[in-house]
Amino acid sequence: MTDQHRADTLGTYGNPLAHTPVLDELAATGTRFDRWYTPTAICTPARASLLTGQAPFRHKLLANHERNVGYLEDLAEDQFTFSHALREKGYNCGLIGKWHVGTRRTAADYGFDGPELPGWHNPVDHPDYLAYLDERGLPPYEISDRIRGTLPNGGPGNLLAARLHQPVEATFEHYLATRAIEKLEQYAADSRERERPFFLALHFFGPHLPYILPDEYFDLVDPADVELPRSIAETFHGKPPVQRNYSAHWTFDTMPIETTRKLIAVYWGYVALIDRQIGRVMEAMERLGLTDDTAVFFTCDHGEFTGSHRLHDKGPAMYEDIYRTPGLLRVPGAPGGVVRDEFVSLLDCTATILEVAGVDPKPAVDSRSLLPLVHGEETDWDEDIVCEFHGHHFPYPQRMLREDRYKLVVNPDSVNELYDLHNDPDELQNVHDHPELAEVRSRMTRRLYDVLRERGDKFYHWMTSMYDVGEVGHDPTLSGLDESTYRP
Repeated sequence: MTDQHRADTLGTYGNPLAHTPVLDELAATGTRFDRWYTPTAICTPARASLLTGQAPFRHKLLANHERNVGYLEDLAEDQFTFSHALREKGYNCGLIGKWHVGTRRTAADYGFDGPELPGWHNPVDHPDYLAYLDERGLPPYEISDRIRGTLPNGGPGNLLAARLHQPVEATFEHYLATRAIEKLEQYAADSRERERPFFLALHFFGPHLPYILPDEYFDLVDPADVELPRSIAETFHGKPPVQRNYSAHWTFDTMPIETTRKLIAVYWGYVALIDRQIGRVMEAMERLGLTDDTAVFFTCDHGEFTGSHRLHDKGPAMYEDIYRTPGLLRVPGAPGGVVRDEFVSLLDCTATILEVAGVDPKPAVDSRSLLPLVHGEETDWDEDIVCEFHGHHFPYPQRMLREDRYKLVVNPDSVNELYDLHNDPDELQNVHDHPELAEVRSRMTRRLYDVLRERGDKFYHWMTSMYDVGEVGHDPTLSGLDESTYRP
């Protein structure tokens, strides 16, 4: 699992400049999902959804600790997690890398082996990493060539990228892969000696910004070869004002456009570095004789703007850049080279992991096993997907309905959004109020409303009174005093 990873950085998703042979091979020998979405484009809630198989509104861990403005900081004590279910089944469970699912309770509290690595980005001062460098005589972390803009208040913007003065072997990514290989060797021995199965997660902190890379990858892609995203033409006309504010926060207009090209090039280099480290782990799997009976997932928690819509990072803008992500899965005995275009979710990993392990997936209430799709079966699947957002830096509730052609975003504080993704794949024109799309708007608003009610997502209450959702069969005031008025 990676962090903040765009689908279009991989060769298998169509990037001709990608340096991702390992992940491309995983797609060629497994299943590539072309409509794989995160339930929410923010780290902690998305990771909690993977752990629990529940949508964020249900597990209620809604914000990253570093920017939390009052939401819960940890999952409930009695919360179901797939790791506990696997432990009860006799599995070894390991997690190497980023955790970021709460603050008080660590990965070990959920049954995972591995070093505790807190925080949102590479903890380069962690004792285990420093010991790794010292044991190998590798130089410490040091950076130069910092790339950042200027904040609206005149201060220096967030660090977006920098050159790392370490060899590849000293990078945090190489360290994580090394620790994962060591854990894999331990689990493989345990599997042979005691027939004990295992689950092992390798969670890279990148390619989340800042993109901090050694020369080999910082300069891997020539910025002159980078085609800028069309949505750099974003004007924010007819869009929620928060998007323009976020653009200012991420200092896009304070940097030359050539800097944006360089940032994209470095971001692709970061993906290439991670691909190489995943390759080391895959080679270890082969060496240990695990390839033919081990399922392999690759995904991330959410995407990254990297200049798209004049934004960086993620935030209160439900564009494809940060909601549609890569999703690859290879299962022993399943055909290779399969491509599926159903709307699937990071949430669906949970039920899939449980089914592969022979565990009842029912507690993962918002999750559905992907195995029928992996085996090439025709199956009944929803023709749309719902995503949610609760805020980052400040509370900001949003709900999204994405179907084949159109996307609807409801923003209670502002204007709603509707995009025609066939005619406007870059989501530059908000057509929500266009008269010719009144039927589409009405149909999608009602569909979103119905799904939220079915799921128990109380966001629907705002929609009941503010938008035309059609007739309702309940008293929307919840007073219990006037039910007869609303009975069908």
